[in-house]
Amino acid sequence: MLNVLFEHALKKKVLKENSLPKGKGANTTATKTSSAVDKRSLLNSDQAAKLLGWIYARPRGGRRLHTFFAAMYYAGARPEEVVAIDVGDVRLPDVEADDQWGELLLHTAHPEVGKQWTDTGEVREQRGLKGRAAGDTRTVPCRPALTRLLRAHIEEEGLKPGDLLLQGEKGGGLAGSVIRRAWRRARKEVLTSYEFGTPLGRRVYDLRHTCLTNWLNAGVPPATVAEWAGNSVPVLLSTYARCVDGQLPDLKRRIEQAGELPDPAAATG
Repeated sequence: MLNVLFEHALKKKVLKENSLPKGKGANTTATKTSSAVDKRSLLNSDQAAKLLGWIYARPRGGRRLHTFFAAMYYAGARPEEVVAIDVGDVRLPDVEADDQWGELLLHTAHPEVGKQWTDTGEVREQRGLKGRAAGDTRTVPCRPALTRLLRAHIEEEGLKPGDLLLQGEKGGGLAGSVIRRAWRRARKEVLTSYEFGTPLGRRVYDLRHTCLTNWLNAGVPPATVAEWAGNSVPVLLSTYARCVDGQLPDLKRRIEQAGELPDPAAATG
């Protein structure tokens, strides 16, 4: 910004030269930052089960919050996308169907921006999906475990198409402060003192990171994961490449199958 100001001053002939330092010797290089996910923040299935189980047992709003966290863990959606899901966009199979995979149709996000920044005075603002054109949609698979949870939630809450899937205690959207407070309390109650002090599941967003990592480790093609997650493939790979694990033995076998060079000692003998 200062450089732009100096350049403007040059054009207006207020200054004769730009006196800001130039070149590689100048101390103008910003500290490098990494967008890659910290593997220490990812939850294993046992840790996730204990955290979500504790939230489910909460006497006040536990089941509703459990559904929210489960949707992030199983479907990998962003928090602002989960709170914006309409019941009509939850496509679940018939309860008697053999295939219990469903779909979540995402097309809206409700990020928190503060009351002073919205026309309605609400904390959340209605927007389109991140990185997508206005009105664009994204379909995310709903695995059988999540299908059962969502079906039970819709029935218990008496929800119908047009209603928000996840609502606050007094109706309306689920507040971010409630979500974050419940997650912090769950970590404190469930994790060991050592784990609590580490990045393990420190942010609610780490549930999404865990889901996307699980998909990649299960062998789902990166292009497919990127489509489900609402990312580009380059962003997906740069973010999660360090977290992909469990495929090394198979990769080693494939490399060996390409063959070896002949033993020079045997060839000359």
